[in-house]
Amino acid sequence: MIDTAYLKQQAKFLRIETLKIHKAAPEVRVASSLSPIEIFTALFYGKLLRYNPKNPRDENRDRLIISKGHGSICMYPLLADLGFFDKDELKRVCKSGSFLGGIPDPIIPGYETVNGSLGHGLGVACGIALALKTKKSDKKAVVLTGDGELNEGANWEAIMCAAQHKLDNLTLIVDYNKVSMLDFSKNIIDLNSLSEKFKAFNWDVYEIEDGHDIEQVYNTLKTAFSDQQQKPKVVIAHTVKGKGIPFLETHPLSHILSVKEGDIDGLVEEIKHAD
Repeated sequence: MIDTAYLKQQAKFLRIETLKIHKAAPEVRVASSLSPIEIFTALFYGKLLRYNPKNPRDENRDRLIISKGHGSICMYPLLADLGFFDKDELKRVCKSGSFLGGIPDPIIPGYETVNGSLGHGLGVACGIALALKTKKSDKKAVVLTGDGELNEGANWEAIMCAAQHKLDNLTLIVDYNKVSMLDFSKNIIDLNSLSEKFKAFNWDVYEIEDGHDIEQVYNTLKTAFSDQQQKPKVVIAHTVKGKGIPFLETHPLSHILSVKEGDIDGLVEEIKHAD
């Protein structure tokens, strides 16, 4: 039985550490990196993924493709905490000589792919999932995208490809925070009825109404991963962009906004004492 109190504690830890990184490196996309924290917490601390910090390219690992790379700075403290690299490296994010940049890439232990240009992660994962099936491997391919990223046509080509090849070892997680780069997503391309769209493409669909309720996130992902239907799976997690930072949570430009350095310590204290 999963210890939800422990998972909540780890999610809080990641939120605090992500803000600390943003204080030292204000160029990182902080709002985008706060919405998927519970997803990563469930995957790693909840041990829903197979991984090996001592050998990040272990053949026995599951493959996690973080397609919204800019929105995964919260992975830096997670990977350091789990032993993928030294925690001292967190002090050098975006500094000369550090492998921890504003946009992650595969030089970072724990990252599989280049994650700069959006819209390609799912296609890459389709190839990985197909290769794993061909090898008769029981390892799975998991992809994290943002909802704005689904505006890219390459994703829908990959969605058709995955259904055609019955990639039942592929799970797409949508960080559905409803804010794109320059406005609310609905004002750019409205993805309303997203679950129905995936059903029409012959995917199994799971939905998390509160993507910050760690118990919901964990249980839904666990159920999706154990699904025996011969179809790809999508988990649509309704999240809040900038979660934990009140002015970011409702701002249409939260994607490109930074938190003032002088405000971060106070926000950290609020998060520490929040339920």
